[in-house]
Amino acid sequence: MGKLFDTDQTLALAEFIIEHSGDAIIFHDCHGVILNANKAACRLLDYSEQELIGLMIQDINPDSTKETWQRFWPELKQAQALTFEARHCSKDGSVIPVDITVNYIEFDKREYAVAFLRDITSRKKIEEDKANAFEEINRLRKQLELENEYLHEEVRELQAFGNIIGNSLLLQHILRQIEMVAPTDANVLITGESGTGKELIVHEIHKRSPRASRPLIRVNCASIPRELYESEFFGHVKGAFTGAVRGRVGRFELANGGTLFLDEVGEIPLDLQSKLLRVLQEGTFERVGDETTITSDVRVIGATNRHLKNELDSGTFREDLFYRLNVFPIVVPPLRERKEDIPALAGHFLKLAQEKFNRTGIQLSKANILTLENYDWPGNIRELQNVIERAVIIAPANRLVLDLPKNPKSRGGAPPKTTVPASGPVLTFDDVKQFERQNILNALHRANWKIFGKNGAAELLGIPPTTLTSRIQRMGLKKPAN
Repeated sequence: MGKLFDTDQTLALAEFIIEHSGDAIIFHDCHGVILNANKAACRLLDYSEQELIGLMIQDINPDSTKETWQRFWPELKQAQALTFEARHCSKDGSVIPVDITVNYIEFDKREYAVAFLRDITSRKKIEEDKANAFEEINRLRKQLELENEYLHEEVRELQAFGNIIGNSLLLQHILRQIEMVAPTDANVLITGESGTGKELIVHEIHKRSPRASRPLIRVNCASIPRELYESEFFGHVKGAFTGAVRGRVGRFELANGGTLFLDEVGEIPLDLQSKLLRVLQEGTFERVGDETTITSDVRVIGATNRHLKNELDSGTFREDLFYRLNVFPIVVPPLRERKEDIPALAGHFLKLAQEKFNRTGIQLSKANILTLENYDWPGNIRELQNVIERAVIIAPANRLVLDLPKNPKSRGGAPPKTTVPASGPVLTFDDVKQFERQNILNALHRANWKIFGKNGAAELLGIPPTTLTSRIQRMGLKKPAN
């Protein structure tokens, strides 16, 4: 088959193809001096052909240096062709990502290279978008994992502590307060003794608020080491301080769109209170070690068992922060002031304890209820739950035995002192036992053998009715026949 073109025609065809190629083509020598370039290369880099010719590859490739070129050329000569991604600069300094294939050419005992460049800006944008999307998905996944961790912890506490239970007038007043403040974004300060159920009030406010679909994040301000308060609240970036081997999302950022519960808010150090106040006022903060300002839309509910108003005078709590938190105060009464709620609470905790410890058939007797109502509950609802759980564990033959102090009305302090005469008769243990037996009989006769309730024998003796019942059984005492 004969030749279609002679040598001159072949060269002309090659020049035409090169000149009209969609790919940018640059011809340069072994030193990186550009000897020729096609129209596509000029368009890509925004140079004229005359401006490109004579430039060095280092002039259009910001990553190419004399040292890298000395490594590149022997590698190209050995491989004959190389394909890689690079960055090239246009005349105005704009950086263009390119896909490059370079071919080694030896002609007339001289070394050259021809490079084919393709603009991959669109592809890089897609890859960057994908990477950003993946990073965002990964960030949201980590945030969701953190939220789930916090929520699971809160759920466990709620399951152990029960719901808001009772029908007392004091409790009904609190529920009406919750109904009023929950639909708003007002900050709430809940005060009350330890164990009164302040956490449950917080959960109920959040549940009834427009933020219910967003997380409720709890911070136990009393358990945070002083040096980690800022990181706990606002987060930190990797390397922000010794031990910060990775970044951390703070509680304010995690609670964005939801509710932040500051438990034991009175424990926050004074020097951090000003930073907390700024977030409450402006809704912005920075992570530790970072200058980027983060915006967070958070409703704050604080809880404390301390009298913060007293601490304003002593200077341990900022007045402006107190009034920022105390927009809507709720005071949770102690259990001893709402004893009409004890039967319902005790029954609820009994049910939970039987499920927890795999016990069944245990009932609360009237004697149990009277014993619980006669106790002063310095530990409040939490103590009541613990007492019921302990009683379920040790219950003999499904009979609930309550282990409570013998002096239920005593609230702290040293026990009352008893004056012992310096001299007097000494009784044997048998005498003491006989005296105790007769004393119980005297009380039973006076109460007409009524054990429980007002003017009952247990009240006369100052002991719980269950204790008196067990002693009557142990001593074999029986009501005389009429």
